[in-house]
Amino acid sequence: MKTISLSRHLRAFDNRNRALVAPQSGLLALSYFNVLRLRAGESLTLTVPGCELLCVVLAGAADVSVAGQAFEDVGRRAGIWDGPADSVYCGTHSPVTVRARRDGTEIAVAGGICGGSFAPFRITPEEVEMVEVGSAATHSRRRIFHILGQNATGRAGNLLVSELYADAGCWSGYPPHKHDTERPPEETAFEEIYHYRFWPETGFGAQFCYEEQAGVPDAATPHVVMTRHGDTFLVDRGYHPTVASPGHEAYIFTILVGAHQRSLVQSFEPQHRHLMAKIPGIDAMRSKFK
Repeated sequence: MKTISLSRHLRAFDNRNRALVAPQSGLLALSYFNVLRLRAGESLTLTVPGCELLCVVLAGAADVSVAGQAFEDVGRRAGIWDGPADSVYCGTHSPVTVRARRDGTEIAVAGGICGGSFAPFRITPEEVEMVEVGSAATHSRRRIFHILGQNATGRAGNLLVSELYADAGCWSGYPPHKHDTERPPEETAFEEIYHYRFWPETGFGAQFCYEEQAGVPDAATPHVVMTRHGDTFLVDRGYHPTVASPGHEAYIFTILVGAHQRSLVQSFEPQHRHLMAKIPGIDAMRSKFK
């Protein structure tokens, strides 16, 4: 069994329903991430002290029980390519029990350190907000489905969760931006987790992460990895654009946890800020994260 790593890049492996990322146990201090794979009738109880949790059904269907509430038959899609997700925000301070209704049920559990107290609620596919960013002409077209975003204002802590779908050969997280420093209103500090899937599953991409600054060569050594189906990448700091290979659509399950607030403000790399006016939807994307 692999253990939680200090590496930013986690290769796909069978985690046996154990956390891939846990607060204070690896590179990230605030974030939690697990992927549960269950057969029909199987159940699992999660206890993550000090965290708020969100269960997102990636495939299949499940019953989710938390704090005396039962959310039944959560999940309406065969897989991640079949429409918006059905999810349950599990609140804080209570164990969460998940019971699969179908074979092949897969659930992503996102979480973040939370000092407040929040009650559970369901987020149906109809409540998921979508924003389209980029274009085919700029090789940057992607759609972002906000599962836990503005719909949870006042009902959740600093956890933001979305699903991103990028066209084949397109860039995401572009123009390059970062969110590692608390200096509002220009930037707010957030940890981030990317979990990748591709279609076809033989697809791949590249994830960049670097701290170079305009006019300061070699400010830090750039980090670039080849991403494959099922990989995970941890963003603790730096600019972090990503790209999918031509012929392969990309999916990124995205977890953001704010260090001080819920409103995410990205800071775009100075030498690439002129591209913000050339790539459609950037302003709409920024507003949906605030």
